[in-house]
Amino acid sequence: MVTTEPAELLAVWESGLALPSGGRALMLHRAARPGVSDDELRSLPAGGRAADLLGLRRELFGERLQVVVECSACSEAMEFDLDVSGLARWPAERELQVCEDGYLVEFRLPTIADLEAAATGVTAAERRLRLLDRCTVSAVRAGEPVGCDSLPQQVQRRMAELAERADPAADLTLNVACPECGASTPSALDIASYLWSELDSWARDVLLDVHLLASAYGWSESQVLALSPLRRRYYLELCADG
Repeated sequence: MVTTEPAELLAVWESGLALPSGGRALMLHRAARPGVSDDELRSLPAGGRAADLLGLRRELFGERLQVVVECSACSEAMEFDLDVSGLARWPAERELQVCEDGYLVEFRLPTIADLEAAATGVTAAERRLRLLDRCTVSAVRAGEPVGCDSLPQQVQRRMAELAERADPAADLTLNVACPECGASTPSALDIASYLWSELDSWARDVLLDVHLLASAYGWSESQVLALSPLRRRYYLELCADG
């Protein structure tokens, strides 16, 4: 069961305030999968984490999220609702194989740990090679082992295509057509950052509710949080009327 209790969610929010984005993503993943160790969470494919966070988001805030994108051509602000139910797809398979130009390469989908390790590379090429090296299980040509750095570009591209097809949630990029000029604008959806922003807004609203009701009735935080959102809203309306 995902973490949905208000007190637990406030604790998650409080812990995440001082963390960088990567730490917040892991913390949210813990809330989506309580009881699973950090090492296990980091060993999941990138799309697996995205699917888990989309599932958590659906439990907390519903299936539709609001997205605002600026048109790359005319700078028009485009606002639309996105249904997350079709995005939360787990990888179809984790072990993949490419047979191209005499090369036979067996590899696996990148995990969160792989992406974190590759992110320390100085250049984009270095990061890409580091990720390739970590995810390649074996690479041979004419029966002879070869290094990842000697794989031709067409083989690497084929590997990337298969990985993208097997794990579509790893890269949630939307192509949005502008209603004003018709231009298409790609926009990457970082579900961890989006969910954190929603949790931050929710937590601050809830703390304000606690403050107002505690001031009016003398209730403790736990007593206020024990109220359903509907009853809490009614009590707040009574406070405003008084």
